[in-house]
Amino acid sequence: MTIPASAMLAKSWDCHPSLPDSISGHEKLNRMVAIAITEMPHMKPLHAVPMFPLCAAILLLLPLAVHAKTGDRNQPMTTSQSSVNGSQSPNTITTLTGNVVVTQGSMKAKGDVAQVYLGADAQVSRIVMKGHPAHIQQLDDNDHLMTGEAPTLDYDNVNGIVVLQPDAVVTEQSMGDAHADKLTYNTQTAYFTGTGNVSVTYLPKQRQDGNAQPVPASTAPQK
Repeated sequence: MTIPASAMLAKSWDCHPSLPDSISGHEKLNRMVAIAITEMPHMKPLHAVPMFPLCAAILLLLPLAVHAKTGDRNQPMTTSQSSVNGSQSPNTITTLTGNVVVTQGSMKAKGDVAQVYLGADAQVSRIVMKGHPAHIQQLDDNDHLMTGEAPTLDYDNVNGIVVLQPDAVVTEQSMGDAHADKLTYNTQTAYFTGTGNVSVTYLPKQRQDGNAQPVPASTAPQK
């Protein structure tokens, strides 16, 4: 049994009733959360509180990089495939089969089969792609490459959100990567969330070696 967050907050309030009534509700909640986290190792619940999912959820709220390259979604979207079955009428679904590639600006998605959803305005609203695995990539404004892979890729073209599952991987060039059963990635803000077997790697910033000795300047030969 897992202790709910409300119970942990109640515990923090009971242990520290001295929090002044004059502080705002928002500040009081922040202090209670901090106290709850501090007190967790000293609490004696019937069952231990699993900390890793909580930590993983917090980590996954942090952006690894800036948003996708500005203007990508204003570019025309093109597709290539072995066969196609559908139309360009509003509120329809077109199926693309065989070596499917969808491109829009720096965004490129690849898979074995894809379903392209057109909205009421006959514009692409959603793409669901399957592959072994399906793959998506896109540059940000600093020309760093973001890649995502999973057997199923569900791309919301209206809001710029991609859902990858299962066995999903999202990688940010020079920043790090995330693995999970399901990853939801916002290409506009670079925020992502993950559920199930989550692991995150943050790469350190590359720095010059401060202990490196300067190379002496060459001198003219003695005469």
